[in-house]
Amino acid sequence: MPAKMSMEKRATLRGYGAEVIITPNGVEPDDPESHYSVAKRIAAETPGAYYTNQYHNQDNTDMHYKTTGPEIWDQMDGKVDLFVGGAGTGGTITGVGKFLKEKNPDVKIVCADPVGSILYDLFYHKEVRTPTASYQVEGIGEDMFPECLNFDYIDDFVQTTDKEAFTLCQELTRKEGLMVGPSCASALSAAIKYSEKLEKPSNIVVIFPDNGSKYLSKTFNDEWLKKHGIV
Repeated sequence: MPAKMSMEKRATLRGYGAEVIITPNGVEPDDPESHYSVAKRIAAETPGAYYTNQYHNQDNTDMHYKTTGPEIWDQMDGKVDLFVGGAGTGGTITGVGKFLKEKNPDVKIVCADPVGSILYDLFYHKEVRTPTASYQVEGIGEDMFPECLNFDYIDDFVQTTDKEAFTLCQELTRKEGLMVGPSCASALSAAIKYSEKLEKPSNIVVIFPDNGSKYLSKTFNDEWLKKHGIV
């Protein structure tokens, strides 16, 4: 996993007995030291290993099409106007988007993308116009294009910043009692921005994929936030 991943995630994996290998931040996807390349190499060298290939394995997208999408549709009684989520592998937003649009083509699917990711440029310009940059939000945004992501099921992208995500994380915890991770807050921030241009009341579903307890050393650590210029 990349060096920016939280200490809590590393400790949890080690607690389950995993060997955790930390790779450098900021290297190109095809660099031998990237987490993509290291994972492939370890799988190739390890007898009986299985490489999940979660960025390009269509089983990822299919499961969200078969499970997450229907769950949202059923719980909302089909009253969904807008779905907002981030894209790491792209499996969630693509699978859910495909299902919801099959149920109702008018449902809008919006992707929250951190500033520094290439996905916003690829969606609007079909090319990377702004060089990749580092950001602290984990799990969403990319420096390469994951094949599990299909733009055909996405209507819009909204860019979000680290400051927006980490600040909103704290607000959600203190005001709503929801301790969620920065990628969740990024999605909510994008939903709030997008909602400002809606012309009528709408049912907006925002997906919160993880828990804030994985980020106590970052999101809820004032020294860390100051060090990275977030507060």
